[in-house]
Amino acid sequence: MQKIGNFDIVINKCLWDMNPESIASDSDKNDFLLSVVNGFEDGKWRKSEFRKFILDNIAQTGLSAEDRDNLYSESPYTTLTESIKNLRLVDKDNGKGSEIAEIVLYGIMRYHYHALPVVPKIFYKQNPKDNAKGADSVHIVLDDKGDFSLWLGEAKFYNDITDERLYEPIKSVFDTISTEKIKKENSIITSIKDLEYVITDPDVRKKVQTILRRDTSIDEVRKRLHVPILLLHECSKTNAATDLAETYLNEIKEYHLNRAQRYFSSQNSKQKKENIYGYEHIQFHLILFPVPKKEDIVNWFVERAKQIKEDA
Repeated sequence: MQKIGNFDIVINKCLWDMNPESIASDSDKNDFLLSVVNGFEDGKWRKSEFRKFILDNIAQTGLSAEDRDNLYSESPYTTLTESIKNLRLVDKDNGKGSEIAEIVLYGIMRYHYHALPVVPKIFYKQNPKDNAKGADSVHIVLDDKGDFSLWLGEAKFYNDITDERLYEPIKSVFDTISTEKIKKENSIITSIKDLEYVITDPDVRKKVQTILRRDTSIDEVRKRLHVPILLLHECSKTNAATDLAETYLNEIKEYHLNRAQRYFSSQNSKQKKENIYGYEHIQFHLILFPVPKKEDIVNWFVERAKQIKEDA
């Protein structure tokens, strides 16, 4: 299986490619599913690998590019402690653990999509007066032709991903792809210094800045827009499993494909009401990642962060 770090990729396909005989909307050709699982050791879910992934990637969203560059040269531990100082730990809108999903999404964007974190959201949201709300992740992906795509992501950590849970991320997605919010994100990208650090080629950086400036039509931006939607979720199948056996992997494949079909069916139905212009150009990437118990992960994260803050 393909990997993201030490995690295994179960599914990484366009929905239409998985079922080209489907009579569903052509929107399926822009709907992608990435299913990712953590492994097992000694019959237990490898929580140490998951924790390491969070701590290894927290600086991607917890620090500015300048701080990452300066602090890491001093000490990786200093980078970690300074990142954790910017955590909210309890989000007034999403409760405990919301930042875990944001960090995991930044890590997946980094390793799987080779994306550049042009707006480290936790860093900019830690100031209550800061206006960097909106999408949970903001990335640029460069191609080998000197062009780029814009990625505005959503990240949620749920106890389950039943149908009722899908309404909130879909609502967030339509908020993210609205003209007002895209203009706001573009304004943030072009006004902060991070772009200078993550895109070293001045010609490419100038192209990004020119296309994302406020007077560019959002119709043009939507042609470059990708929306990753991470649903980190508690899963009874994962809680009951003891290894990456074929039975378990097939269960995850079937479940995640079912959830993806349901998610995109609901999202595309909402588009019929919202009628977002240029929607057919946007590429959506649903990322599903099951964990055994949400509460255990959240408790570890909050306590570990508090301990590091106290020791710093």
